[in-house]
Amino acid sequence: MNEVFKPYRKLGVQMMRPYIIGEDMTGISVANTDTPEEGGMVAIDPSNPGDKWYVSKEFFIKSYEAT
Repeated sequence: MNEVFKPYRKLGVQMMRPYIIGEDMTGISVANTDTPEEGGMVAIDPSNPGDKWYVSKEFFIKSYEAT
C-alpha cells in the first residue's frame, strides 16, 4: 500500500492541562513511545470528557502555544 501524506493544520483550540508527576494515568491514553514526564500535558476532547491523552513535552513545545 502506497500512502501519501500531506500537511494539515488544526482549526480548533486544544484543551490541555499540565501532567502532574506520579498521577494515576488510568483513563489517559499514552503512546507506547512516550513516558510521562514534567513538561508533558494531558489533553481532553471537550465534546467527550472521557477522551484524554498524554502529549509529550517535546511535541507540545514544537506544536502548541497558549492562546
